[in-house]
Amino acid sequence: MKRTLCQILGAATMLAVTSVASHSQDNRLGTVEVTYSELSGIGAEEGVMRRDPSDIIKVGDLYYVWYSKGKISPGYDATIWYATSPDGHQWTEKGMALAKGEAGTWEGASVFTPNILVAEDRYWLFYTGTSKTFGKGFHPDSKIGIAVSDSADGPWERLATNPALRNSDNPDDFDSHLIDDACLLVRDEKYWFYYKGRQLGKSPAQTQMGVAIADKPEGPYVKYENNPVIPGNHEVMVWPQGSGVAAMIGTTGPKQITRSILYSEDGFRFSKTHKIISVPTAAGAYRPEAFNQSGDGKQIQWGVHIGKRGGFLPFIQRFDLNEVN
Repeated sequence: MKRTLCQILGAATMLAVTSVASHSQDNRLGTVEVTYSELSGIGAEEGVMRRDPSDIIKVGDLYYVWYSKGKISPGYDATIWYATSPDGHQWTEKGMALAKGEAGTWEGASVFTPNILVAEDRYWLFYTGTSKTFGKGFHPDSKIGIAVSDSADGPWERLATNPALRNSDNPDDFDSHLIDDACLLVRDEKYWFYYKGRQLGKSPAQTQMGVAIADKPEGPYVKYENNPVIPGNHEVMVWPQGSGVAAMIGTTGPKQITRSILYSEDGFRFSKTHKIISVPTAAGAYRPEAFNQSGDGKQIQWGVHIGKRGGFLPFIQRFDLNEVN
């Protein structure tokens, strides 16, 4: 696997943690302010949990988003639903996109944390699955699968090769316990699959980010040999920016990178460029350049994330970004 990936990439790279830490002392960082607003249709609703929204795509005149829906806050009883909107504010829930897998399978207890790839005139829905039922002493054993459709409205067909990405068999690897939370880009005619992983014996606060790369949207996806590429972050959100890749980092990880935006020219070695005031939670963004390889990607402007309000389960809320300096 390592030789194959080196052939794909053409060169090795230094550890991401070194790059991030050295740049994080730069006091010339920009600052991004985030504002939040309520959404109709997929907002706060009594007894209903909606969380972990996908990135947003536009098909014709409508925006599409997928998300986990269930009845408990953590999302480990979920199925995947979707909604559409003409303006990013008023949403219509359209129905379930993907049900749980067969009982006893790797995705039999819950399917959640979806994301979307548009490639080869088809729609590729990436999602996390777990075989374990939520309860006392629960430890998810999550893996990531793919379903495909000719339409953003489905129906969706699971790939026979699922799961598309598994946790590592090596207990020393950063993703030996679980993997979760796919986020896709197209770069250099290849499919870049960023994800989060947790090592056996580590806590959720010690989650880190890796990447796997494939020649085709269905895979096979080959993990980068120097993973993890970011030494933290419980949520994965990346987007093309110029000729490189930017990543939003939430509240989990080393203090020098939390609540920030990082940038990498090569997609592996990330440096801090911005501080974020009030960072979104498990966000998905509208990323119009994510799949077109234009080399002209801009910093994201808006998206959706997990909203919280007393008396309600998690729901979907909008965020907007504004660079203040």
